[in-house]
Amino acid sequence: ARYAALPLADLADSGAAQAMVAAVVARFGRLDGLAQTVGGFAMAPIEAQDDAMWEAMLRMNLLTTASAFRAVVPALRRGGRGSLVAIGAVAALGAPAEMAAYAAAKSAVLRLVESTAQELKPEGIRANAVLPGTIDTPQNRAAMPGADPARWVTPAQVAAAMGFLLSDDAAGVTGALLPVTGRS
Repeated sequence: ARYAALPLADLADSGAAQAMVAAVVARFGRLDGLAQTVGGFAMAPIEAQDDAMWEAMLRMNLLTTASAFRAVVPALRRGGRGSLVAIGAVAALGAPAEMAAYAAAKSAVLRLVESTAQELKPEGIRANAVLPGTIDTPQNRAAMPGADPARWVTPAQVAAAMGFLLSDDAAGVTGALLPVTGRS
């Protein structure tokens, strides 16, 4: 029961994110880090990127990360150390065609990580991001049947990079934006 699943939370809702953190601290007594993997993807020609798409990309990518960071930081401060790792995207470094809304939202995530890293590093709290290329998921294979998924990054590779940034082995790393792109 100690490792039973926590309740689901809409991380774009700051109250829900705070409740999630409170549940983690209540169950485990402390919180040492966050691997923020919530996000979403959409692409379309610029004229088809309506307000709903822009709002969805900002909500799923930026607001979830900002609200999760805001909820977790007080617990990390109480512990006197910790690590925040966000999921960015390599598209934030150079946006491909038809990805303006997605790349803009992921670019904002990177600025959030950089600012948070600068703010919290005097307290021993680190903030970093991994920037995957195309991740080999069933959804991406279905959406891109003609692509070569052997060139994509695997979920395990993304998780390993996040695990490293959360670990004490990365104690000297903050503000890093780490591409994890496989062979793409």
